[in-house]
Amino acid sequence: MKAMILAAGRGERMRPLTDHTPKPLLTAAGKPLIEYTVKQLVAAGFNDIVINHAHLGVQIEQHLGDGSRFGANIGYSPEGEQALETAGGIINALPLLGDEVFLVVNGDIATDFPFSELKNRPVDLAHLVLVDNPAHNVKGDFGLDNNGLVVSNSTKQFTFSGIGLYRPELFADTPAGPSKLAPLLRQAIANGRVSGQQTDAFWMDIGTPERLQELDLYYTQHRGNNHD
Repeated sequence: MKAMILAAGRGERMRPLTDHTPKPLLTAAGKPLIEYTVKQLVAAGFNDIVINHAHLGVQIEQHLGDGSRFGANIGYSPEGEQALETAGGIINALPLLGDEVFLVVNGDIATDFPFSELKNRPVDLAHLVLVDNPAHNVKGDFGLDNNGLVVSNSTKQFTFSGIGLYRPELFADTPAGPSKLAPLLRQAIANGRVSGQQTDAFWMDIGTPERLQELDLYYTQHRGNNHD
């Protein structure tokens, strides 16, 4: 199974840190965020990785190269300065991702979720990994029913982690160009075609300089626990 890291975000909330550095190359405990993700994917058996990029994206290619030093085979899907957003970025990369189910991971999250759990999971159109709601998203995004299907509204809501499995068919009716993933997911959810799971694994959305500092402290304190 191939994996894609979404790394094209402009990182407006991270400014001025992202004025000269793409968000995925911001560091925690001395290592770029995207490097942690690449290493975790490879450790879980996802060696074929596609990375999209936009703002200052050439720096990502220069840093990671072809991925061989990480045991990966990395291909790139450049979008220019104007990012295509989540669905648009995935659609642009589909020629590199093939015809089978693929994994997508947001480039601005930190987690120790075991990606290997997803390798053989059956998928209809999509499968989402959900986490307990953080302080910055207390209302959550989705719920889960008793059959493991994602629902839009439930008495217990969770936050979408930015980790998901997708079939290319999910994007079949969406034209190329900028587009968001959430409306496609909500339509597929309404049709009962999205499964999900909740995880208690460590997870952070690194959306602000303050959270980057939190992560830096966390990794520094937990060095040796899969964060080398």
